[in-house]
Amino acid sequence: MTALTGPSADVLWATALRRWNAVCWLLFAAMAVGIATMARSRGSMFAALGLLGCVVLCYALLDRFPDNPVVRPHGYLTVLAVALGGLAHLRTSYAALFMVTLPHYWMFGRTPRISMGFLGLATASTLLGSWLQQGWTAEFLGETTVSTLIVVAVGVLIGLWAHSVVAQSSERARLIEELEQAQAELSAAHQRQGAADERERLAREIHDTLAQGFASIVVLAEAARAGLAADPARSAQQLRSIESTARENLTEARDLVASGGRPGQAATGSVAATLRRVLDRFTEDTGLAVDADLADLDCDQPTRIALLRCTQESLANVRKHARASTVGVVLARRPYGVELEITDDGAGFAVEESSGFGLDGMRKRLAELGGRLTITSSVGDGTRILATVPPAGGLEGAA
Repeated sequence: MTALTGPSADVLWATALRRWNAVCWLLFAAMAVGIATMARSRGSMFAALGLLGCVVLCYALLDRFPDNPVVRPHGYLTVLAVALGGLAHLRTSYAALFMVTLPHYWMFGRTPRISMGFLGLATASTLLGSWLQQGWTAEFLGETTVSTLIVVAVGVLIGLWAHSVVAQSSERARLIEELEQAQAELSAAHQRQGAADERERLAREIHDTLAQGFASIVVLAEAARAGLAADPARSAQQLRSIESTARENLTEARDLVASGGRPGQAATGSVAATLRRVLDRFTEDTGLAVDADLADLDCDQPTRIALLRCTQESLANVRKHARASTVGVVLARRPYGVELEITDDGAGFAVEESSGFGLDGMRKRLAELGGRLTITSSVGDGTRILATVPPAGGLEGAA
């Protein structure tokens, strides 16, 4: 999943401020030239340049030290408002300074209420300076007051609109940042879940192949050692079974390594032939009677492997725990899919108390194919394992 990217509110603010700074320095320079060339007297020129210099100095300090607690934006806005009143009293370029610095109230006020407050202060200071210079004349009441209020009204409208745009951009930036964080967390969760699923799958494959083979080797080795004196021929047969099982385990291990832990490839063709070989080997190793009724079905590879692993796990449990004398295996095609039933007349167990990894692995393996595992057992009454795989799991047809 590709993460969305977008500038944060601070980045947007910093970019806008840098651009406006460049414009302001040019306008300040132009105003200084205008004051020097159009001032009515040298005294008013020096006073106006002094007021403009105070504004420029405060602005330069604010630009140079934006994070300094001593240099505060509100202090600059206060100096600006006082300077506007002084320039209005001198009747020197106050209108130009007012228009040039109008965006500063919104840039440095940060909130509409503060911006409106300083803009009102600047308006009052300007009108006061003009009144002190002109008095209650028609010029003050008409041209000066009306033009000032028009400029202020336009500035308020533009400022509120700009503040709304910035607020929306900040909200979008915040939402994008939250979305990026959520996507990163979701990606990490998917990776963790994928790693956990892969570990579980690999553990199931090792349990169903290598671990079962090693368990069989241990049982055969113990039996062979116990019968060396009494039945050398039987012990020799068991040793051959150990050798064969060890070779099979080695092949399984190589297959797991070569396939990156993917399930091994069971023999193609009839699943009945595959299960028959497993049952013959089980009878040879344990001496238990196996009654098998295996329909000759062709299944796809995942279904064949699932039925094979279920058979191997069930027979391993019979060997280790059941103390059974006979085992029954039925493979059949039903209207609802393929059905594998394995029964024994052994000791049985309490199903609700079982927490074995093998039974849980069989359930999950079948569930991946849309199938189901049903276990029926009680202490002293044997065990019935029923595995079903629906046709969607890969029934290809019957021979």
